[in-house]
Amino acid sequence: MEPPSAPRGCGSSISSMYYNLCDLTTAWGVVVEAFAATGVVTSFILLVVLMASLPFVTHKKRKGMVALQAGILVFTLGLFGLTFAFIVGRYSTSCAARRFLFGVLFSGCLACLAMHGLWLALLERRGRGPRSWMLCLGALGLWMVEVIINTEWLIITVVRSPPGSIIVSDLSCGVASQDFVMALIYVMVLLLAVVLMALPSLTHKHKQWRRDGAFILATGLFTLVIWVAWIVMYLHGNRVAGNPSWDDPTLAIALVSNAWVFLFSYTIPEICLLTQADPDQEQPLDGEDVYPAMSLVYDNAHKEPEHVYMENKAFSMDEPPAVPTKPVSPYAAYNGQLRSCVYQPTEIALIAKGLTKMDQDLMIPRARAPSLVPGSGGSLPRSVETSPS
Repeated sequence: MEPPSAPRGCGSSISSMYYNLCDLTTAWGVVVEAFAATGVVTSFILLVVLMASLPFVTHKKRKGMVALQAGILVFTLGLFGLTFAFIVGRYSTSCAARRFLFGVLFSGCLACLAMHGLWLALLERRGRGPRSWMLCLGALGLWMVEVIINTEWLIITVVRSPPGSIIVSDLSCGVASQDFVMALIYVMVLLLAVVLMALPSLTHKHKQWRRDGAFILATGLFTLVIWVAWIVMYLHGNRVAGNPSWDDPTLAIALVSNAWVFLFSYTIPEICLLTQADPDQEQPLDGEDVYPAMSLVYDNAHKEPEHVYMENKAFSMDEPPAVPTKPVSPYAAYNGQLRSCVYQPTEIALIAKGLTKMDQDLMIPRARAPSLVPGSGGSLPRSVETSPS
């Protein structure tokens, strides 16, 4: 038998396994491939932007969410890459990647969203949320549960098959649609948890946290709608339409559309709000100015430095003020001028004059006649010499 001819758009050297990537007659593969490749590039650019903007983040609470947002970007990048496994033909490697990575990548994105919603709920209830490393450990724990489930399911379904009953290359692909959906029950539980966790944050007193809760809720609702649509088509719609070959396109379209929902509904808005300042630090406490008197003195000192002076009135002499424009006579006090122009010594000046006068009196020697009363014990002072009269 001659090999099938290559479809329009594919070269003759390309394997039939990759015809969906270049076949122009069935354009679904080319369209999904284009959206997936654009998503890979966009996710990588957003991851670089997120890491580059980390030094400029001044909001401490938002800075703690960077690890969760980076995790969502990594898992979203994996969802775009997994889309190519549903576009190419079925073989052992692609089927194993489909069964294992589909739930693992979705559970990683939803675990990060659930922990962010939990942090917002605790912030609303207690006024503060857990630390970032605790959130990362929680998301890692939720993600590891799905990893363990998918690992056990993949090993059991492959090893349990009797040897020789199926071709070895088809062991990973021989899974019914119902089994594939039932293996994703834990991911559906995480999706429901994301929606429920985002509801309490919508009543937060701060607008910025209500906005974050709205992003998480919108992402969860869009994801829920996409999952309901692809599960219905995957289990019943394609069978009713009589076209079971559309199972792979259904899953590929679900992957690409859900990955773009993660980018547009959550990641891009959160990155745009990442570098905004904390509104609680910009406004003063209780809406009042802090230290208004000090700020007033500081402003006056810089605006009008020539009027700022200090005068110690206790030690200043009350002298008539000098008027630079008109000279004042020293005898102006006797020409009917105001009493404020008359020199009035202050108390400090009077005390100083009194002490000076006392010092002068002590310094002047005085001669005294010796006492003639017997027994008085008086004697002439040594410092004064008296002459006999």
